[in-house]
Amino acid sequence: MNVIKTEIEGVVIIEPRIFRDARGYFFESFSQKEFDEKVRPISFVQDNESMSSYGVMRGLHFQSPPYTQSKLVRCVKGRVLDVAVDIRKGSPTYGKHVAVELTEENHRQFFIPRGFAHGFAVLSETAVFQYKCDNFYAPQADGGISILDTSLGIDWQIAPDKAILSEKDTKHPLLRDFDSPFDINENLYE
Repeated sequence: MNVIKTEIEGVVIIEPRIFRDARGYFFESFSQKEFDEKVRPISFVQDNESMSSYGVMRGLHFQSPPYTQSKLVRCVKGRVLDVAVDIRKGSPTYGKHVAVELTEENHRQFFIPRGFAHGFAVLSETAVFQYKCDNFYAPQADGGISILDTSLGIDWQIAPDKAILSEKDTKHPLLRDFDSPFDINENLYE
């Protein structure tokens, strides 16, 4: 696997080594050993999958301490724009984001560490999205910031009036009204 660093430390794009022949293709979608060596040691405990149609935007979600989660995400059918926003107080990149297009053709994966809000927008007719988490889902720790917050400077490639959001996602605060539960000086992996 090839690990591509981004503008924000710890947030990386992963490209698998793909073997193609007349039958199709094969690739290793996850190797614990290689991930630990090339990205960071981690233990994923839960896999999730969602299916969404064009215009669906999910996020920007996180789980508050002590239930924080890192995520390794990929799009196995269709195309999405995936985004991680740094919400760690005191971080030099607080409020900044990394966006990457994940598709069934490029097979890229995106690693979002703890202390980041995560969301995606579906750019194809439908998309099947998978993600691994290093902590279990804890509904009492659910949090988010508005996916439509223009101050974040994210080009979702979907007009706001065409966006399809859950009721929950329409109620998240803007970044400027948000009191982050994450601090750059705290170890989020304890």
